[in-house]
Amino acid sequence: MERQPPPPPAVETHFADLCKELEVDEGVASEAAALLEEGKGVFLTSPSFGSKSPEDVERLCFAFVLYCVAKLKGKGMKQESSRFRLWKILEGCKLKYNDFFKESQQLLSKIDHVLRGRYGTDWEDQLELKQLQSLVNLLADASRFYCKAFNELFLSASTGQEPGSTKSNPEYFCFGWLIFLALRSKSPELFKDLVSCIHGLVAILAILLIHVPAKFRSFTIEGSSHLIKQTVRGVDLLASLCHNYHTSEDRLREMMGKFHKAIEEFFSTKAVRASECKTETLDKIDTDGLIYFRDLLDKECFHSNFEKLEKLSSTTSWEGELDLKRFLINNDNIISAENSSRDFTNLSCPKRVFETLASPTKTIKNMLTVPSSPSSPANGGSVKVVQMTPVTSAMTTAKWLREVISLLPEKPSSKLEKFLSSCDTDLTSDVTKRVSIILEVIFPTKPSGHWSGSMGLNCTNAFDIPWAQARKMEASKLYYRVLEAICRAESLNTNVNNLTPLLSNERFHRCLIACSAELVLATHKTVIMMFPAVLESTGLTAFDLSKIIENFVRHEESLPRELKRHLNSLEEQLLESMAWEKGSSLYNSLVVARPSLASEINRLGLLAESMPSLDDIVARQNFHAEDLPATPSKKRAAYSDENGDSRSPKRLCIEPRSTLVDQISQTPPAKQSYTLKAKWRPLQSTFASPTVSNPVGGNEKCAEVGVHIFFSKVDLEVGCY
Repeated sequence: MERQPPPPPAVETHFADLCKELEVDEGVASEAAALLEEGKGVFLTSPSFGSKSPEDVERLCFAFVLYCVAKLKGKGMKQESSRFRLWKILEGCKLKYNDFFKESQQLLSKIDHVLRGRYGTDWEDQLELKQLQSLVNLLADASRFYCKAFNELFLSASTGQEPGSTKSNPEYFCFGWLIFLALRSKSPELFKDLVSCIHGLVAILAILLIHVPAKFRSFTIEGSSHLIKQTVRGVDLLASLCHNYHTSEDRLREMMGKFHKAIEEFFSTKAVRASECKTETLDKIDTDGLIYFRDLLDKECFHSNFEKLEKLSSTTSWEGELDLKRFLINNDNIISAENSSRDFTNLSCPKRVFETLASPTKTIKNMLTVPSSPSSPANGGSVKVVQMTPVTSAMTTAKWLREVISLLPEKPSSKLEKFLSSCDTDLTSDVTKRVSIILEVIFPTKPSGHWSGSMGLNCTNAFDIPWAQARKMEASKLYYRVLEAICRAESLNTNVNNLTPLLSNERFHRCLIACSAELVLATHKTVIMMFPAVLESTGLTAFDLSKIIENFVRHEESLPRELKRHLNSLEEQLLESMAWEKGSSLYNSLVVARPSLASEINRLGLLAESMPSLDDIVARQNFHAEDLPATPSKKRAAYSDENGDSRSPKRLCIEPRSTLVDQISQTPPAKQSYTLKAKWRPLQSTFASPTVSNPVGGNEKCAEVGVHIFFSKVDLEVGCY
C-alpha cells in the first residue's frame, strides 16, 4: 500500500481555510503563510495572551500576519486601492479592533527581526498601526457623540409617533454621518483631531435641524432646553448649539461654510439664504446667516443623494484600512468588527443602531457643563461629579485654550520683557525667534515641497493651515505665560531680576515650548502627532522633558484637571522607560555625577548626541524624508538582540550581565547643598550643563542635582543611588 503523506498541521490548515474564505490574493496568502511559519513559535506561545483560549490566540495571530503582509507587501503597488483591508480581516477573524491593536503591540516586539529582514528597517512606519489605533479611538469617540447628540435632538426611531418616523429617522441619522465622512474623505486635513471632528458633527446637527421636518424633533422651539440662546428675531441656533457642546461659534460657522460648499458640489444643488425660505423647519428660528438647500432632503431626491454619499464617503487613503461607515454600528467602548452589517444602505442597519441607543439620563448640555478648573474643597468649593469622556475632556480643555490662553498677547508681556531685558544682554528677540522656529516644526504652516510621504510633520496635507496657525498661536501664548510665571518665582527665590543663567539656557526654553505644544496637541487629540513627536521635533530627550513637567504644572494654576493628568501620565512614562533609552541625556549626567559608571555607559553606547542647533532644525525642514533622524522606534529596532527581543537600555541595566544599577546602589550620594523635599528647586541648576558647578552654592556639579531629582521621582531612596 502506498504510504500516505502526513496531514498538514492544524494551524496551517486553519489559516489556509481562512485565506480561502476571505478570498485573499494568492501571493499575499502564500507570503503570509511563510511569515506565520517563521514566527509560529513566538505567535502561539506568547505569555502576553494571558487567559485567552487557543482559538482566540490563533485568530489574533492570523489577523496580525494577514494585515502585516497585505500592508507591507502591497505598499506602493498600482492596485493599492483594491488591497485587502484591515476591516475585512477583522470581520473575517471575528475580532474587535481594540483587541487586535492591543495584542499587535506585543507581537510586533517579538518578530521585529523577521519584519526588518523581509520589509526593511522602516516597516513600523509603513505598517501605520499606531496611527490607525488613534484613528479608531477618535472616530469611535466622535460617532458616540453624534449618536447621543442626535438622539437628544430628534425622536428615536422606536418612539416616533408620526407615520413613517420609524423609517425616516434612521435615514436622516445615517445621512448626517455620511455627509461628515464625505467631506472628511474630500478634505482629510480638516479632521485630524477630535475637537475638529466635534465641530464638524455639530455643524451637521445644525444642518439637519434646518432641513429635517420639524415633526421629527424631540422638542418644540418654545421653552426648549436645547435651544436657549435668543435674539429679537427668534432662536439663535448656532449660539445655542455652541453653548450646549462647548464649541467655538466662529469655528462652527467656518465648518458649516465648508459643508455648504461640499453639499453644492456633491449634489449639484444651489444654496439659498434661509431668510428667503418659508418652511416649518425655520419657524421661530433667527435665519440671519443661515443657509438652506431646497431639495437636500426632498422625497424625490433623498434616496439618490443618499447613494451619492455612500460612494463619496469611501476613502482609499491609509484610513481606508477601516470602514468608516460602520462606526455607527456596535460602537461601545470596545469597537467590534464582528457583528457589523454588510449592507449600510439597508435601512434595517441604521434602524437597529437607532433602536439600541440608550436614552441618556442627562442631556448633552449638562454632561458637557464642566468647570475648566474644578473648585477645590480647600477653597470652600464643592467638587462636581461629572461623567468625563474623551469628548467632554477635549471640548472643555479646548474651551480653556480658547477663553483663557487665546486672549493673551501674541508677544511677551511687559513684565516678561522686563525679565528678558534685565539679563546680561537683552534676550527678547532670541526668545521670540526660538519659539517661532520650534513651533513651526511642530505645527507646520508652510507646505514643504520635498516631502513625499503620506504622514509626518512636513506632509503638505497633514494639517489644515489655518488649524496649524491657530494651534501654533495657542502654544506660543501658553509658553510665554508659563515662562513669565517661572521668572517671577525664580526671581522671588533668588532675590535677583537678572536670570541670565536660566533664560539663556537653550534646553530649558525648548522643554518649555515642547510641553506647551504637547498640551495643545493633547487638548485637540490629533491623530497626526502623538507623543513623543514633540521630542523628535525639538531635539530633546525624555530626560530633558522630565525636568520641566513638575514646574509647568506648578506655575500654570489655571491648567484644567485633565491636562494635569495628561502631564502626570507623561512624566510616569518618561521616568519609567523613555528616560532610560539609548541616547538619553540621563547618561550624560550619570557619567559626571557617578564617574565609576562611565566605563559601563560608554561600553553600552548610551550617551546622547549633542542637541541640534536652531540652524540645524531650520535646515532639516527642507530635507527629504530619508534624511530625517531616526525616530525612537527605529533606534530601538537597531538595538534588538538576535532573538528579535527589542530591549531598552533600562532592561540592559537590570540584566545580570550589566552592573550599572549595582554600581549606582553601591555609590554613596554626594552631600547635597539643598533639601530634596523643598518646594522650590533651582531650575538654573537643573538645566545647566552637567559639568558646571551648581550656581546656587556647594561644590557639587549640576549633574548631581539633576540625577538626584530624577531618582527621587522614581521613588529610589537617596542613599540607594
